[in-house]
Amino acid sequence: MPGRRRAQIAFSDSAAKQFESLTDEHQIHALDRALVAISVDPDIGDPIPGDVTRPHLRQYADDVERVRVLYFVTALRTVVVVAYIEA
Repeated sequence: MPGRRRAQIAFSDSAAKQFESLTDEHQIHALDRALVAISVDPDIGDPIPGDVTRPHLRQYADDVERVRVLYFVTALRTVVVVAYIEA
């Protein structure tokens, strides 16, 4: 039986600039692993309370890889990454 399709990942302009500036191999690896986890299960992150008129932000944190990703999921289940934070 085929598995669920992974969510597509997109980046906000500010997140794209932030990712382009990454040069440390560990940071790139940690971010890749986090993005794979989020694409497999977009609801994996914890909701961040906020205004109901805006997209509901979520944060995914991995203490082992020391990474945190802020994102929201669109109605079509595209994950839009807002920011990457090295924990």
